[in-house]
Amino acid sequence: MSGIIDSIQERTTRTDEQPRVLDVDDAEADAVIDALSSDTRRAVFRSLFDEPGTASDVADRLDTSVQNVHYHLSTLTDAELVESVDTRYSEKGNEMTVYGPANDPIVFVGNRDISPHVRQSLTDIVAGLGVLGLGSLLVQWGTKRLVAPAARGIGVVEPASRSAADSTLANLVFAIAEPGVLFFLGCLVVFGLVAYVRQ
Repeated sequence: MSGIIDSIQERTTRTDEQPRVLDVDDAEADAVIDALSSDTRRAVFRSLFDEPGTASDVADRLDTSVQNVHYHLSTLTDAELVESVDTRYSEKGNEMTVYGPANDPIVFVGNRDISPHVRQSLTDIVAGLGVLGLGSLLVQWGTKRLVAPAARGIGVVEPASRSAADSTLANLVFAIAEPGVLFFLGCLVVFGLVAYVRQ
């Protein structure tokens, strides 16, 4: 059974990913705002968040020409919103660049004095969620190992007390909710309550 935790495990994320904090008064913020001012460019950007792809992949998704997508990808790349994440080869053997979003999240800050604090806070939150996600994966893996029946094979001796109730318990645990997801959500609730009480 494929669950939420399994789909999270299949995703790969860059370890150097950092939130991008921009001062509203900077030229860098102007470039980002200009790059996202076009409806088509925003659609290209959103499409790459859904799934990284080549210019032809994005053109197919948006039902537009490859040349149009190349034009918008160039602008998004210049604004450092999109970057090359991989390379693929077409059926004809041509090298194609796979594009993906460069940063997530992007935060605009109006007060230069608090910009470093916002950047540090976002970095801490992203790191904390990463650790919490890893902990959730470990809880999910551990629960599956404890509840799921032992692997059967040649030379494996099972205890006489093992019964159909073991597999029923495993089905019940994973049918109601995945333990890793419950752990993740429970920790978020606890952290939210602690933050609320500290205010």
